[in-house]
Amino acid sequence: MPADRVPEGGEQQVALDPRSVKRARRLGLVVGGLIAAIFLVRLVAGAWTQWAWFDSVGFVGVLRTQWITQGVLFVIGALLTGGAVWTSLAVAHRARPVIVPESDDELVMERYRGAFEPIRRRVWMAVPALVGFFGGATAASQWKLALLWLNRVPFGTKDAHFNKDIGFFVFTVPWLSFLVGFLTMVLMLALLAALLAHYLYGGLNFRGAGGGAHSRSPRTSAAARVHLCVLAAALLLVRAGSFWLSRYESTTAAGSRITGVTYTVDHAIIPTRGVLALAALCCAAMFIATIVTGTWRVPLVGVAMMTAVAVLVGQVYPAFVQRFQVKPSEASKETPYIKDAMAATMRAYGLGDIDRRSYSATTDASGGQLRGDTATMRGIRLLDPTVVGATFQQLQGRVNYYRFPASLDVDRYTTNGEKRDTVVAVRGLNLAGVPASQRNWVNDHTVYTHGYGVVAADGGKLTSEGAPVFVEKDMPTSGVLGKYEPRIYFGEDMPGFSIVGGQGARELDHPDASGEQKRTRYAGKGGVALSNPMSRLAYAVTYGDKNILLSDAVSDGSRIIDNRDPSERVKAVAPWLTTDGDVYPSVVDGRVQWIVDGYTTSDNYPGAAKSNLSGATSDSTTATSRNVRALRDGQVNYIRNSVKATVDAYSGEVKLYAWEPNDPMLKAWTKAFGGSVKPMSQMSADLVSHVRYPSDLFKVQRTVLETYHQNDAGEFFNASDQWQVPDDPTAGENAKGQPQPPYYLTLAMPGQKAPSYSLTSTYIPVGSRQNLTGYLSVDSDAGSEAGKKASSYGRVRLLEMPGSTSVTGPAQFQNDLDSTTRTSADGSVPLTQFLSQARQSGSTVARGNLLTLPVGGGFLYVEPIYIQARGATSYPLQRAVVVGFGNKLAWAPTLEAALDDLFAGDSGADGAPQPSQDDANSAKDSEKDSGKDSTTKPSTSSNATLDKALKDLQKAYDDGQAAMKKGDWKAYGEAQQRLQKALDSATSAAPSGSVTAK
Repeated sequence: MPADRVPEGGEQQVALDPRSVKRARRLGLVVGGLIAAIFLVRLVAGAWTQWAWFDSVGFVGVLRTQWITQGVLFVIGALLTGGAVWTSLAVAHRARPVIVPESDDELVMERYRGAFEPIRRRVWMAVPALVGFFGGATAASQWKLALLWLNRVPFGTKDAHFNKDIGFFVFTVPWLSFLVGFLTMVLMLALLAALLAHYLYGGLNFRGAGGGAHSRSPRTSAAARVHLCVLAAALLLVRAGSFWLSRYESTTAAGSRITGVTYTVDHAIIPTRGVLALAALCCAAMFIATIVTGTWRVPLVGVAMMTAVAVLVGQVYPAFVQRFQVKPSEASKETPYIKDAMAATMRAYGLGDIDRRSYSATTDASGGQLRGDTATMRGIRLLDPTVVGATFQQLQGRVNYYRFPASLDVDRYTTNGEKRDTVVAVRGLNLAGVPASQRNWVNDHTVYTHGYGVVAADGGKLTSEGAPVFVEKDMPTSGVLGKYEPRIYFGEDMPGFSIVGGQGARELDHPDASGEQKRTRYAGKGGVALSNPMSRLAYAVTYGDKNILLSDAVSDGSRIIDNRDPSERVKAVAPWLTTDGDVYPSVVDGRVQWIVDGYTTSDNYPGAAKSNLSGATSDSTTATSRNVRALRDGQVNYIRNSVKATVDAYSGEVKLYAWEPNDPMLKAWTKAFGGSVKPMSQMSADLVSHVRYPSDLFKVQRTVLETYHQNDAGEFFNASDQWQVPDDPTAGENAKGQPQPPYYLTLAMPGQKAPSYSLTSTYIPVGSRQNLTGYLSVDSDAGSEAGKKASSYGRVRLLEMPGSTSVTGPAQFQNDLDSTTRTSADGSVPLTQFLSQARQSGSTVARGNLLTLPVGGGFLYVEPIYIQARGATSYPLQRAVVVGFGNKLAWAPTLEAALDDLFAGDSGADGAPQPSQDDANSAKDSEKDSGKDSTTKPSTSSNATLDKALKDLQKAYDDGQAAMKKGDWKAYGEAQQRLQKALDSATSAAPSGSVTAK
């Protein structure tokens, strides 16, 4: 037939060339092979680099344990899931009946079977393999549950209802719940596969025994009946186990008031779960009986009855008990369960031993009222670490490729023989600060590789300009904190990877005094060596970066450092830890160490209230800061700061120390990962002195105490005294409505003999009232003894305001501050006018942290005010301090002047922080940092020189006050410089070497 002819009544038939078909198949095989090869290469490269990284930090045993556990679980899960499905399909096929089609339906099914047979073997392998893979992946994902169960230890405390050790609920119940859920999935898949296969091969016919449409039971072959009944019975046995296990799970179920067992749960839900378990066992027996009887009616009726029982005793009966037994006398019936829940919650969150005090705070301010709190007043931290980051950057950044984080940290250092709260930060690497013309692969990855040095400022001292007084600064470092390795290769917000070491010194360090750039060569052991070509290839594949393999900047001795964030490094070597969202740097034993707090958590502590970590740890700081983050690990009802970890900023070395060695969860994990956690005894005295109580743990605890500060079950039931953490009244627009963060302060709580480094927070009542109802603090100083924490560390102290008192809350104080007409201490200008003039001149007003201190028999509020001039290089300087006590408010350029004005001319707090004129060298150095020369020439001690200096002093002061009234901050700054010079001249000219102001 001609090629262009089409058969009459049909379409043109196109014959396929067998050679084309073969070529297409070969091409498909080649493409598929390439895809598989690429996937395999990437898989091997990823495994290689991961193993090399763990080996470099000395935790390869952790990876090995994780891989082995995941591998074993994957194999078991895959074999169970895939094997069950394959077995069901194979049994159904082998036991298929011989059928002679007698109806149209049977003829159609026979055709389906004939069409399916050629591909049956492939389907029989592919389907079990696919479900087996997902089953194995599901099992492998639960490797933490498996390890905890295998290494479980007792808590030594029993729950209030079942009288079982808490460890049973924390370790065993979650693992059994997973097993029951997993086996339920496996059996349901196997049952589904059996139903489909038996239906396909005729062993199961839903039209019934007589083939009529109204038959009441399906027609099955004997083999199909046995197969399906065995699977159904097994599934019901597993469900019976699930019902029984749910009795224990009820101890962590959330209720309307408490978590765990209530009257209804105790008297209705737990007993009915046992009834349902018995009903499931009976139904399983009915399915086994069907093997003999051959009828489906009995087990099907049994399943229907079990469903009815589940509704009746599982839902209707508990609702009946709640409505007609509990509701009429709810308070009395729930009281025992509330007491149990309160006790369990306080234990689970480490709040079992709180120092609670009723604090009848006075609201009257009188002269000398702070005399008994001089030590606390001396330690007031005026520098706000969330504000002065830009100030640090301008005064100590030095070069554009170094930068400070937006939110700095508070630590403690001894300077001039006194331990002081200190605001600290490191100069991190900032590739965005490198000129665009210098951005290339070599510079980004082999030249700009590290940050440099720690910068620290006294938290309570300021220069006359309102700038920080730096106690550690400059490049090279001043060494006030001791000699240490200043280069920062590991830290927050670092680039993805850098290649260091190798041939020659190519890494930029810092400019010397002449402006010439100093270079260095990494000499540490951090990272992974790239001398092996296979390592280079593996990293090139992992990062998709061919330059790692081809660049001549990578040579013998080169090392690649990645995974540089301290928190992420700790999570990698201890995947069972939840890490605090605020890591901080400290100079410890000659090294910069990042200190990371690690938590062990659980959501299976019976009776304890659950907390959402994300909500509890979010505040105004986490809302605006990149380096302080809220936790994201879901709900917990047990938490311990069980591990203190350090990450060396130069070598990247990670060390884990058992801070809570008696924590049962830590014991279980250390059994699972033997040798990964060091005992506390190996912590040096220097390290212990920089350990602090972690902020995220404190945030969780303060959230729990919003409700559980009520230690009376009746009050708890009525919810008559619930608290909340107030919103941060000083927050900017991006953090409006966020809770006030806790603050690190050195203070003496009522009842304490001496001030202690503490973490503090406030409470207000739930509702519209904003008055202060509670004040919470925790002793955060771990001491300075090697391998031992101070006995007072972690002691939680709670001040409760009696209902008869009304104490100004943070928002109320802020409202007074924003609206007051109170003039400054010298009576020159109202505060609102001062702030308005600053804004009208184009400056930005920033409110510093609002500190609350229980002193003078009441509460003192202290809020520094920062002003930042216009301009790209401007930075905030502290220009005023506002204080409040009771209903009274005062403000001045210095805290001492503001306090004296607030307390009738003399607060009695002689040690209150003030401009650091008593530390002239630090003040002058800081003014030099800002480009302002405050150097004075030596003066004679003649009376004429002294008189001139005093006149200059008075003139500079008057000019400064006049400039402040006008809002002329440039003139004000110049006047402050002249004031400092005149003071230095007068001090030098005075016969005794000092000047006393009268």
